[in-house]
Amino acid sequence: MQRRALPTTIMWAFLPYIAVAAAHVILLALDSPAAGPTKLLLMPLLAVPAIVAARRVTPRTAIALLAVALLFPWLGDGAGAFFPSAPELPLMLAFFGIAHLAYIALFLRHLAHRRMPWWTLIYAVWWVAMIAVLGPHTGGLLIGVAIYGVVLGGTAALSARCHPLIATGGAFFLASDTILAFRLFLPDGLPAWSSPAVMLTYTLGQGLIVAGALIMLQRRSER
Repeated sequence: MQRRALPTTIMWAFLPYIAVAAAHVILLALDSPAAGPTKLLLMPLLAVPAIVAARRVTPRTAIALLAVALLFPWLGDGAGAFFPSAPELPLMLAFFGIAHLAYIALFLRHLAHRRMPWWTLIYAVWWVAMIAVLGPHTGGLLIGVAIYGVVLGGTAALSARCHPLIATGGAFFLASDTILAFRLFLPDGLPAWSSPAVMLTYTLGQGLIVAGALIMLQRRSER
C-alpha cells in the first residue's frame, strides 16, 4: 500500500496558512493597510501543521527546533510593532538569524540524508556577489549583514541535503532575503512589485520547508 506524503489532517492544517499568505501578498500588491495584520498571522498559522503533527512524529527535539524556526521569524516580522523603541533592522537580522540557526541544526541533526550537491557552490557565489554589490551601502551594518548572509546561505545550502521540498523552500527563502536586502539598501533600484515579491517568496519558502520537514519526520517515525 502506498503511503501518503502526509496524513490528511496535517495536509488540511496547511490551508489556513495558504489562504492568509495569498491574501497577504494580494493586500501588499494593493498597498492595503490590512497587509500588516495579516503578516503577523503567517507564522502562527504555519505552526498549526507542526502542532498537529507533534503527536505523530519523533524526536521531540526536531519539533522543538521547528518551533524555534517559526517563532523567531514571527518576532522578526513584527519587530517594529513588538519592540517600537529598538532599532528595527538589527533586531530583524538577529531574530531571523536565530531562526536560520535553528533550521541549520534541524537539517544537520534530523533531516539531511545525502551529500551536499555540487551546485550548492552557487550559494557561495551569491554571498560574494551580495557583499560586493550591497556592502558599500550597508554602513555600520556591514559585518552584521555579512554574518547574516553566511547563515542564510548556509541554510539554503544545507537544505539541499534534505527532501526536495525543503531544498526548494531554502532557495525561495534565500530569494526573499535577497530581494529584501536590495529594498533595504538600494531602494531606488527596485520596482513597487518587489514588496509583494519578498513576501511571496518568503511564504513559499517557509511553507515548503515546513511541509518537507514534516514529511521526512513522519516517514522516519513510521520506520
